[in-house]
Amino acid sequence: MRTVLIVAIVFLLLAGATAFLVYRRLHEPLPTPLGWKAHVTTLAGDGTPRTNDSQTPTQAQFSDPFGIAVAPDGTIYVADAGDSNRIRKIALDGNVTTYTGGLEGFADGGGFTASFNTPSGLALDQHGNLFVADTGNNRIRKISPEGQVSTVAGDGTAGYADGPGPQAKFNGPIGVAVDTQGNVYVADSYNDRIRLISTDGQVSTVAGAGTPGYADGARSTALFDTPCGVAVMTDGSILVADTGNDRLRKISPQGNVTTIAVTGNLQDLSNPVGLALSHDNFIYVTEQDRGRVVQIAPDGTANVVAGKSPGFADGADEARFSQPTGIAIGPHANKPVELYVADSGNYLIRKLDQTAVASAVTVTEQYPKLSNETLNIQSLIWPIDPQESPHEVVATVGEVRGSFDSTDSRDHLHSGLDVFGGYGETARAIRAEKVTSPLANWGFASLNEGFRVGVVSYIHIQVGRDKDAKMFDDARFIPVNDAAGKLVRVRVKRGTRFRPGDAVGTVNKMYHVHLNVGPPGGEINPLTLSPIGFKDEIPPTIEKDGIQLFDANGTRFTEKQGERLLVHGQVRIVVDAFDRNNMNGSRRRLGLYMLGYDVLKADGTAVPGSSGPRINLIFDRLPSERDATKVAYAAESGITVYGSAATRFLYEVTNYVRDGRVIQSAWDTSKLPKGDYVLRIIARDFSGNEAQKDRDVLLTVR
Repeated sequence: MRTVLIVAIVFLLLAGATAFLVYRRLHEPLPTPLGWKAHVTTLAGDGTPRTNDSQTPTQAQFSDPFGIAVAPDGTIYVADAGDSNRIRKIALDGNVTTYTGGLEGFADGGGFTASFNTPSGLALDQHGNLFVADTGNNRIRKISPEGQVSTVAGDGTAGYADGPGPQAKFNGPIGVAVDTQGNVYVADSYNDRIRLISTDGQVSTVAGAGTPGYADGARSTALFDTPCGVAVMTDGSILVADTGNDRLRKISPQGNVTTIAVTGNLQDLSNPVGLALSHDNFIYVTEQDRGRVVQIAPDGTANVVAGKSPGFADGADEARFSQPTGIAIGPHANKPVELYVADSGNYLIRKLDQTAVASAVTVTEQYPKLSNETLNIQSLIWPIDPQESPHEVVATVGEVRGSFDSTDSRDHLHSGLDVFGGYGETARAIRAEKVTSPLANWGFASLNEGFRVGVVSYIHIQVGRDKDAKMFDDARFIPVNDAAGKLVRVRVKRGTRFRPGDAVGTVNKMYHVHLNVGPPGGEINPLTLSPIGFKDEIPPTIEKDGIQLFDANGTRFTEKQGERLLVHGQVRIVVDAFDRNNMNGSRRRLGLYMLGYDVLKADGTAVPGSSGPRINLIFDRLPSERDATKVAYAAESGITVYGSAATRFLYEVTNYVRDGRVIQSAWDTSKLPKGDYVLRIIARDFSGNEAQKDRDVLLTVR
């Protein structure tokens, strides 16, 4: 009997040990693969900048999704700022609901009774408490597992003070993280410091001297510039996304600040915002302006996980993001890596995984969805006084532009609407919205100085300053001076509100306000928003001898039989054309909105079987590809501002640049019976005026 008992005990011990080993094996974290490439899908959101819950995740709407956190059970939490000011919840079945919040303001409590003002970073502790960097309220908030909101630290006024939580001061905190002991770390963005809220509620400064700059060293002398992300490593070191310095920094447990060297396929970062740290110390970081997710190995080797350029596309190699901010790692460490990203500029939540699929780009819709309806405006007012009267438009979307840094006259496509203004005239906001980016303005004292509020950017202005470069008497614009007291920068904090008519700056020596509507890579044509009083009754002009045909080798067809041009094979069609509107002088040349061509029988009637005109160029919104300029425009295109001898728009009308797509193509004349035809060019402006003169070419296909 005793022997049987011993055997039973040994059996139970062995069975228990085996079960433990099996459990541990099944739950053991997988090592993070170096340089893996993600497959990207859209998890939630329809690309509209609004607020709407939905059981169908891709019908939900987000106003400004910024921070993101994933619970151990896979539930996803999103800090949705903008006009939403909510914490949203995405359940395992995809149902998107409001967890708490709703009205912009400050209030503790549960459900809809709680209020936030521009919630940004999120972090979960081991007990299920969700911490929120409540940027506009200058506070750190906590949401219990039961949904009750309380204030952890911050008295609500923008400033700097350590001490007990209720008396401490923050200045627009954006990032937040929690260690295993429950200590909360804060990226106190506009104090340029990293702060600590200990478990007893005391607030102290971990590192940062309190002025924007860059310096490694001791905690009290190190400098940061608008740090936006923090994460805690297993050894107690703190990772910092030092956004304004385009660097990742590390704070040791002793308080020494160093810069993490980035090596490998990438040599630098640009506007790092969101941080996530794997169990084996691989770092994931979002680059806001480049629209990328980057992996950094423990040895500093960096690889792009996803994101080709700013814009939108699901898929693998061609996937795109717009202004990505928050990032979180999926909860299942024993499974292949999953990442979740707040794709802020597209108003989406994206999922990145290791699914092995074809790498082709997937574009089913154009994001973000920006229109009069989605932006809740009937028409667009103007950025120059008087705002409800029309002003001269001196450049339109899609025009060819060069570069001041090179001789390339086809460097990029013009992304907005240029509205003429005299030097020093006040530039005013055209829409009610909030600043979304932690670094909302750029190019201080340069010709390209600009300022992005929400979906609208105002460029070629002195931001927050008058014609004499003196600061506005407006607390929303914060001066930054050097050691000698000289103004070197202007800050505008995330969450700052502007109303229509508010002064945002003054026109600089470019003598116009350049208006962009939409994030970089997702700009739409502002004319689609119906600017008040804009009138264009003048049809575009096709220049004399402005229709040029080339063969596959680039040689122009010039041989004629009588008055008919002789062509054959693959044909490129280049059209030299320009437009003007009612307020332009006779010398002004604007770009066109839509171009294409049609092939007619010699008598001008339709060719049997023809599907009608081929409209290949439409500048309704800009494509993401940098090479789109050279696909849309032929060589010798350019404008005088960038050094060209004359302003010329030479359109490649057989190429395809529209609907966010860029394709090089040609007219295949071999598909037509040999004979006489009329090639008719379709050249229209946004108002629908179409060129009638010099639009036809008589030709013979042989």
